[in-house]
Amino acid sequence: MKTLLTSLICLISIISFAEEAPLAAVQAADDARVAAMKAPDREKLGAIFSDELRYAHSTGVVDTKTSFIDVLVAGKTKYQEIDYVERKFTFPAPGIALMTGSAKLKIGTEAGTLEPTLAFLAVWRLENGKWRFLAWQSCKLTPPGAAAK
Repeated sequence: MKTLLTSLICLISIISFAEEAPLAAVQAADDARVAAMKAPDREKLGAIFSDELRYAHSTGVVDTKTSFIDVLVAGKTKYQEIDYVERKFTFPAPGIALMTGSAKLKIGTEAGTLEPTLAFLAVWRLENGKWRFLAWQSCKLTPPGAAAK
């Protein structure tokens, strides 16, 4: 009986660790993505972004991996601050992570500085043993007290 109990405790520990391990890995990958977007480096961004990246901005502009890296490296869009208000991860299928939440951003553009608060859905996919950024969709949130238009 003692052996069975010990085996069950070990199995529960392994299952708990297996559930935490992908979470920690995806969080670390996202932290690396944020850092790479704030200090754009073509090689780092290329390693983080999936070759199939679809990045749909809150403005409606949609970028691919190539076009988004080009914009970031050229400095046309500068992510100066990306501060999560909320960031949650779920794992709906093996090798897939959904990241939802909201974030306050400070973005430098050719037209000036933008400071939106965004709600977002991001998709991470495990590709050859590495979590890669596959998709992003965001929308601007109405500031508290402002009338919705």
